[in-house]
Amino acid sequence: MHRRLLPVASACVALALAGGLAACSGGGNETVVEVEPSVAPSGTASSPSATGTSSPTTSGSAEPGSDGPPEVVEVVARELAVPWGIAFFPNGDAIVTERDSARVLRIDGKTRKVVEVGQVGEAAPQGEGGLMGVAIDPAFRENRFVYFYVSTASDNRIVRARLEDGELGPTSALLTGIPVGQIHDGGRLAFGPDGYLYASTGEIGEGERAQDRDDLAGKILRITTNGDPAPSNPFGTPVFSYGHRNVQGLAFADQQLWASEFGQNTFDELNRIDRGRNYGWPEVEGTGGQGRGFTDPQATWDTAEASPSGLAFADGALWMAALRGSRLWRIPVEGDRAGEPEGFFVGEYGRMRTVVTTPDGDLWVTTSNQDGRGNPADDDDRILLVRP
Repeated sequence: MHRRLLPVASACVALALAGGLAACSGGGNETVVEVEPSVAPSGTASSPSATGTSSPTTSGSAEPGSDGPPEVVEVVARELAVPWGIAFFPNGDAIVTERDSARVLRIDGKTRKVVEVGQVGEAAPQGEGGLMGVAIDPAFRENRFVYFYVSTASDNRIVRARLEDGELGPTSALLTGIPVGQIHDGGRLAFGPDGYLYASTGEIGEGERAQDRDDLAGKILRITTNGDPAPSNPFGTPVFSYGHRNVQGLAFADQQLWASEFGQNTFDELNRIDRGRNYGWPEVEGTGGQGRGFTDPQATWDTAEASPSGLAFADGALWMAALRGSRLWRIPVEGDRAGEPEGFFVGEYGRMRTVVTTPDGDLWVTTSNQDGRGNPADDDDRILLVRP
């Protein structure tokens, strides 16, 4: 049975009229984008704001940290179509996915030349889904494997393909049956220091799925490179943690996994992810879960300041890209705790989707103004080189 798919904005309206979720994960269409030169001035920190929560850390000081503000020093690529996933090859080149076109691009690490290496044919972009996360096998030099998180007409799934002689080969499915929807499809992939592949999923707007440990929606998953549950997973399934609304950012600070998560109406979250923990959705949004069997976030934001997607670790801090918030957040990491967040580039580049650490320790940050919720500049979407 086939059904007509609504555009993203229409889907959000339909959900609201039906009495469903009050907010979609990308936020509203409030962003104003300014066209700027290729090399921009240093970032501007965001204004302080109170969230009214008792979380360990809430969005705070407008003053740059002791290390100074980050700086955009180059536009790596421009005129892309919703760049969603980025990973780096051993030689410093990058692979980039475009959510809505299902194209896979390779960007030369030195010349910045952009070349299409193929498309993921089973991708069926709809709403917030499409061709999303990408990860490169730790043994890529030997096996040439690249991994993708992709929305098909029937599910979200993790697939892999070989990239040889500049061309992407056919994909093979590793993990299928992840629920797919118009909203909250998760989509981030990252290899951990343990050699396993981590994937974030969303609860597709059906919050009860997040608490069902037998359901792959609303989870962080951990699998082997063949798609099997990692041997030490807590429940003998691909599930590593649960109780998530929509995680689109995964990053490791040393051995510790962190995740950025969309809230609904009130609080977006930064969570320290530990094996087998329950992060509370839909029973809890933000803090208040301790004593009820839930793990509280390390930091929270008002949804207008964040709607967080990508997450990376560099220079002693986590860097979180904000969509509706149109900024880049820096959150220092002190041991296993998050410090005080600071926001930069507020409104300068519009919606920010993905942030990754380069082999040199800099950051690549993508805009997401072509995703139907932003106001694109003439050269959007872009990948920015940010010096932390």
